[in-house]
Amino acid sequence: MGAVIVAFGAGVPAAIVTGAVKLGYVQVSRSGATTAPSAGSGTNGVEASPFGNSVVAPPQRLIVPDLVAVRVVGLSPAQVSAIGGLAGVRAVLAVDGGRVTIGGQSASVLGVPPQAFRSWTPPVTAAAAGIWAGLAAGQVVADQAAAARLGLTAGRSYLVSGAAAVPMRLGTAAALGIPGVDAVVASDLSGRLGLAADVAVLINAPGADLAALMRQVQGIVGAGGTVRNLVPVATTVALPVDANVPTGRPSGWLDLYRESAAEFCPGLSWTVLAAIGQIESGDGANEGPSSAGALGPMQFMPSTWQSWGTDGFGDTGPPDIMNPFDAVPSAARMLCAAGAASGGAALASAIFGYNHADWYVSEVLSLAAEYAQEYS
Repeated sequence: MGAVIVAFGAGVPAAIVTGAVKLGYVQVSRSGATTAPSAGSGTNGVEASPFGNSVVAPPQRLIVPDLVAVRVVGLSPAQVSAIGGLAGVRAVLAVDGGRVTIGGQSASVLGVPPQAFRSWTPPVTAAAAGIWAGLAAGQVVADQAAAARLGLTAGRSYLVSGAAAVPMRLGTAAALGIPGVDAVVASDLSGRLGLAADVAVLINAPGADLAALMRQVQGIVGAGGTVRNLVPVATTVALPVDANVPTGRPSGWLDLYRESAAEFCPGLSWTVLAAIGQIESGDGANEGPSSAGALGPMQFMPSTWQSWGTDGFGDTGPPDIMNPFDAVPSAARMLCAAGAASGGAALASAIFGYNHADWYVSEVLSLAAEYAQEYS
């Protein structure tokens, strides 16, 4: 039986919503859960940006900032390298930072390499090409909540004052996904504004024991540094693995997920299949095709389906990518071959193999844990 940290609140790279998810005709509360892109999210499909008319593909790899380590005097290259080498850490990004005033209002600002930092932002922000072109051109980008609090308006110019006073245009206000950060500028402006070099490092560690990892990172940054969890831990939930499940042809989505896990990947929690089915298609409500060509309730690419397509629950003939009685068992087989039944880091790795985006791993595990709580 695997365990997963349930993450609610700040640091999740998607819009916070309150609502309900329909699973097997039963309403499952999702207060505090997060949304993901619509059907085809497993393909890094094209997303429309609300910040103008630009529509572009997001970065090939989206990264969730799980932790941030801060050291006022800056982190050395050796410290950043040591953090990146810890077990469970998949990516790190060192950034500059400090406090400046924007239009006379005090603000916490990061200096970032635009294209590298882009991958660490929420999907809709990462997809908006105009944000990153403007940032690279010397504009300041404010977090949406901070812009409202500070009274900043996109398109206006403000005096940004630190070590020097620099007139800068606020290109846009966007979801940055990092609590406590009011705005970002390109790192080539850091010195001019007096931002401390490499004052923080963002850390991505999907599937890791964040509490244990925080202790290890703290040991590296020393007493003069602090480590903050960007994904507050609410509880640790064991994902249920059913030993006794209904038999025969499933009568609803809930039974379909349970029977598929038990028959096609013993040891895999059915909640993982339920989370993937919900995120990918809303339990069959949006079966594509996605902009990249993914199809069906589990959003398989046709080329992947050729390897994993499976007849399930008495179906015969060629497996049907659009048929949930074939698609869900096929997803179970694919996950199982990647080691998902082992739980822990192997499960996270298998989910990452299903969709190569770290935010997706976190989203699936968080939603799976919610199902586990509701149906325990």
